[in-house]
Amino acid sequence: MPADNRYSDADIAAVYRVIYERRDMRHFLPDPIAPEQLRRLLAAAHHAPSVGFMQPWRFVRVRCPTLRAQLHQLVEQERLLTAKALREREDSFMKLKVEGILDCAEVLVAALCGQRDQHVFGRRTLPEMDLASVSCAIQNIWLAARAEGLGMGWVSLFAPEALKGLLDMPEDSHPVAVLCLGHVATFYEQPLLQQAGWAERQNLDELIFENYWNTPPCR
Repeated sequence: MPADNRYSDADIAAVYRVIYERRDMRHFLPDPIAPEQLRRLLAAAHHAPSVGFMQPWRFVRVRCPTLRAQLHQLVEQERLLTAKALREREDSFMKLKVEGILDCAEVLVAALCGQRDQHVFGRRTLPEMDLASVSCAIQNIWLAARAEGLGMGWVSLFAPEALKGLLDMPEDSHPVAVLCLGHVATFYEQPLLQQAGWAERQNLDELIFENYWNTPPCR
């Protein structure tokens, strides 16, 4: 008989609870995060699965208040451009809170590092595999933060080249996310965009095919 690798029922329930109760947070309290707690979250990212055990990502911890204000301005510029691109939904978009850079305890910029060509596994035919690796690292932080009662928000509204210049990043690096971490008064009962009536989560059955594209699973 194979070894029993299954977690206990309580542990399994805790894992799924974290997954389902995690939220993309935008409202934060000013309280600082303890250094040892932040270290645990970064260690969780460091232990994320990545293709070929490569870790083609870096995190920049933005602590300087002036730099954080400049980062906020970059996001605000892109928010206005995004609103205009949405046309008929511009007004409703402008009412959404899309970041918490000035309010959260910690700001981390997640980026693909320079000289990623040395990370060969999977990249010869699928160069986006390094993006999959950094996404795994981000998700680990997100889940660990929720388990510890901290909120995290993923901000994607910024011009990558402008952000690279602001943080003095290498030419062949690429920022992919601004992460806001911090204490929150409460977690949203539903994802914020759903709560605001902006969008609904797609039906799972519509996203799963069997054998061939657009062929639903047999019942």
